Amino acid sequence: MKKISISVLLLCLALTAAYSQKEKFEAIYIYNFTKKIEWPKEVSSGDFVIGVLGKSDIIAELENVASAKKVGTRTIVVKVFSDVSKIENCQILFIASNESDQLDKAKAVLADKPTLFITDKKGMAKSGSGINFLEKDGKLKFELNKDNITKQGLKISADLEKLAIIV
Repeated sequence: MKKISISVLLLCLALTAAYSQKEKFEAIYIYNFTKKIEWPKEVSSGDFVIGVLGKSDIIAELENVASAKKVGTRTIVVKVFSDVSKIENCQILFIASNESDQLDKAKAVLADKPTLFITDKKGMAKSGSGINFLEKDGKLKFELNKDNITKQGLKISADLEKLAIIV
């Protein structure tokens, strides 16, 4: 019985470590997206805001990135929104998988803002997200929906398109 309990505990620890690694890589990807997407000039000053809708382990990872990196000369600020009605202007909005049903409402709130919407739930790139994380063949990949991104007034580099799964 003890061997089973220890095995279960070790499995849980391994899964937890793998899950937190996923958020770490997603945060790094999100930072790198800032280099491969062009926002309009009218929003090219002040803080670069990355919003997160909902609870997610990615918040801590994004805060780590924000403390060490900049977008050009701009300071990165991570804002967490507990509800769609609280969403403020942000250049990137990551929607946690448990809030993915709020994507349309979030897009309505930020309809006139150049915002990159990023999700991590299957099918979301076809449902309105600009970029959607997924796991494929045991690796973290991302889908890119060019139409959804350009509708938000953003320009995508060819380099980013080459790395993505185009939807």
